[in-house]
Amino acid sequence: MKNFLNFLKSKVFFIQIGIALAVILVFVFVVLRWLNSSTNHGEFVVVPDLAKLTVTEMRDVVDEASLRYEVLDSANYNPDYPRFSVIEQNPPAGNKVKENRKVYVTVNPSGYKKVSVPKIIQVTRRNATAKLRAIGLDVQRVTYIDEFGKDMVYRIKYKGKYIEEGYKLPKTSKIELICGNGNESESNQVKSESEDE
Repeated sequence: MKNFLNFLKSKVFFIQIGIALAVILVFVFVVLRWLNSSTNHGEFVVVPDLAKLTVTEMRDVVDEASLRYEVLDSANYNPDYPRFSVIEQNPPAGNKVKENRKVYVTVNPSGYKKVSVPKIIQVTRRNATAKLRAIGLDVQRVTYIDEFGKDMVYRIKYKGKYIEEGYKLPKTSKIELICGNGNESESNQVKSESEDE
């Protein structure tokens, strides 16, 4: 035990401690330098603005910026953006990111999602309008015909053609309701009025 304590006080022990510390410092320095170079520490690229670019244009811009991309499922159609163009991106434009970072983009679909015309025949105009609005369709006008059921829907028109329940239309389509005026007559005279609601 006395020899060990003497060794701890000796010059040789302090030299070995010094060498060990120097090796550790050199090792840490080398590892940090390697990490800086391999992770491009302090080197960033600015995420470009991809809004309203087509998928082909977006690919070129992303490649030029040394980034990668992934297209997410299309969102609901946005009429303010061209069809099949980028409407959202993450990270947002202007952010600084490392090279080869993945940018997630959402693409505008080709048009509004289609919805089925609900069962509105023999339903009051007010209820039919509410059902249509609930699924994204609009009543552009109401035309009245001589039928006994006042404000009861008898037929549906889209772009001048009669359509049936279940017919698929793009959201925001405008349709016409053919309703009864409360008069039962053989003359089916038609009068129109614009929908006020």
